[in-house]
Amino acid sequence: MEVYAEYAFAENFTLDLLLLFLAVKCARANTGAVRLPLAAAVGAVEAVLFPLFPLAVWAAYLVKILGGAILPLLAVKGGTKRTYLFVTLCFFALTFALGGLLTAVYSFFDVPYVEGQGYLVESAPVGLVLGLAGLFGVGVFYLSRSFYRYRKRKSNLFSVELRHRGKALTLKALADTGNCLSFRGAPVSVLSPAAALLLFREEPAPCGRIVIGTVNGSRESPVFACETLKIGTHVYKNALFTTGDVKSKEYQIILHPSYPEEIYEALRGSQTLAAEDKR
Repeated sequence: MEVYAEYAFAENFTLDLLLLFLAVKCARANTGAVRLPLAAAVGAVEAVLFPLFPLAVWAAYLVKILGGAILPLLAVKGGTKRTYLFVTLCFFALTFALGGLLTAVYSFFDVPYVEGQGYLVESAPVGLVLGLAGLFGVGVFYLSRSFYRYRKRKSNLFSVELRHRGKALTLKALADTGNCLSFRGAPVSVLSPAAALLLFREEPAPCGRIVIGTVNGSRESPVFACETLKIGTHVYKNALFTTGDVKSKEYQIILHPSYPEEIYEALRGSQTLAAEDKR
């Protein structure tokens, strides 16, 4: 079988570039416009030259592992040892996952297998291999984004205690930078209708009304003052709440981001994660 080195290099370069990109994204690490292609090129050169040197099975696997550990080192920019280790683990995990997917394809198409070297990627249909790798990459990318968004949301969940007119409720609250509601200069949090009914149903009248803008337009909503809002060790008197659609089973309050200093710290971390999501 005749194998063209330039085709083998191009295919391995593409696969390594995809895997390194996904590993960096999964680990939330930094890379550069030169570092990532350089690391992928080194991996492609290794893949092209590797079959030319007959090695024992154990030596072949050792060379592959060492070579795989070098690529993240070249790809990561300004990372700590922990970041490098995380990228390396992600790279190996993704390589094994994609390798398992492609192995099924190689077996189906009877791609030649060399002991100690594995399947010859160059013998597989290029379009099919790259197409599967592309679908794999899209899937991993969106799963990674979903995971970090879920983790960000979890980190912004707080247990709060509301006390008003002898009634006490312990609820989950989400600190949301998108909540910019205020009434006479004071922050206003959004309470689910069910919780608001339990807490304020004996209230003679709201202390005012505010206009809430939504994707469906704007509406007026009553504002109530809760006698005590407790978040951790912080206690706030006459905290303002309005009612709104809190469509989540995880929390019943959309908390205004001004509560309290600890939440501000958590939100700064969330804003960093949100900025990284766009990269």
